[in-house]
Amino acid sequence: MSREYAVNALPAGVGLRLPHLAEVAAGASSAAWLEAHPENFLANPHARELLLRVRHHHPVALHTVGVSVGTATGLDRAHLARLRTLVDELDPFLVSGHLAWSTYDGVYLNDLLPIPYDDDAMRIVATNVHEVQDLLRRCYVVENPASYVAFSTSTRAETDFLAELASRTGCKLLCDVSNAYLSAANLGYDAYEYINGLPADAVAELHLGGFTREADDAGAPVLIDTHSAAIDEVVWELYAHALRRFGPQPTLIEWDNALPTFAQLLSEAHHADFVAHATFEGAPRARAG
Repeated sequence: MSREYAVNALPAGVGLRLPHLAEVAAGASSAAWLEAHPENFLANPHARELLLRVRHHHPVALHTVGVSVGTATGLDRAHLARLRTLVDELDPFLVSGHLAWSTYDGVYLNDLLPIPYDDDAMRIVATNVHEVQDLLRRCYVVENPASYVAFSTSTRAETDFLAELASRTGCKLLCDVSNAYLSAANLGYDAYEYINGLPADAVAELHLGGFTREADDAGAPVLIDTHSAAIDEVVWELYAHALRRFGPQPTLIEWDNALPTFAQLLSEAHHADFVAHATFEGAPRARAG
């Protein structure tokens, strides 16, 4: 059964994490839409049942963390088959994942690791994205990573790599605005120029999440994508710029660590709606109370 939503008209949604699952499944949520990590449900029958219950009342997107389109040793087809079964059951309006690798020779790593932006990596990632889309029978949406290092062997900018990937495969892009900000801060480039460099017609979703300010071993500042805090004001400003660049897109509030109440997540989503309203309607920007 297919459900159609005017996804670009949706108010901001929130990431659905397991501690909030029962509360939301019981009908206590006023969230406009929800995004779940499918890997949390593939081997958890009770959680899966609750997620299917949630799906009856809310539009749902899936954000994969184990597909690993950057892996050079081939995709885990058994994992993809399990993912496809869940996708067929839920019929999410978006399925997304990261421009990164997290598996090697059948071993899953608890991290999203970077890739160089060169011809070899493009061939690998494009082949993998094609395979994911063929198996899932739908468009895959690829997210820009949170970056802490860059490869000296890269031959093109990240934005150019993502644009070519979208052109080659027909995939869409997920612009994580917080990732764009912290990567720019960590690697020394302009976050606004990064947003300007992404192909606007390929962007299908936006993410917003909190980061943590730390110091590296040499004492230099570094921003870590912890998803453990409220969204920083500088990211809200960049989000307004992203909205002007890409137009209204489904926007998600991500919060994974030091998880607050679901009501606080909804408050962040409501503020995203305030920012969008101010951006498109010229209303005064004021923090949602």
